[in-house]
Amino acid sequence: MSEQSLDTSTAFGRAVLAARLAQDKLAQDVLLLEMSSVDGAPADVFVLASVQSDAQMQAVTSAITRAMKDLGMGSARPEGGSSSPWTVIDYFDVVIHVMTHEARDFYRIEKLWGDAAACGLDQNGDLVPVDAVRTKRSGSL
Repeated sequence: MSEQSLDTSTAFGRAVLAARLAQDKLAQDVLLLEMSSVDGAPADVFVLASVQSDAQMQAVTSAITRAMKDLGMGSARPEGGSSSPWTVIDYFDVVIHVMTHEARDFYRIEKLWGDAAACGLDQNGDLVPVDAVRTKRSGSL
C-alpha cells in the first residue's frame, strides 16, 4: 500500500483507503469516481473494483468493512453476498462496488456516471489520471 498519507476524515480520503485495500487484496481495475459535482448523484465518491472469485470478493469486502469500522464509520452490511456477481458497501458519502469482471462489463457504471471525475491507482496505490485507467481497461469506459 502506498505510504502517501490520507485524510480519512473526508469522503475522498476514505474512498482512496477503500480503493487501496481492494488493490491490496488483488482487485483489478480499481477506479474512483468523484461524484459530488454530478447532479442527482447518490454519493460523493464511488469506488469500483473487479474481482475474479467469490473468495476474493469476500476478502475485499471484509478488509474494507473492518477498516471503515476501525475509522468509526460503523458496521455497514455489504449488500450482495456469496454467489452474487456484485457487492455494494454503502457508507452514504462513499459507495464501494466490488464486482466480477463480467458484471462490471455488463453494468458499465463508469459509463453510466460518465460525468464524474475519475482516477485510478498505480501499482504503488498512488492516484493516477483517468487516461491511464482508460488505457488499462482497453477503452471500455
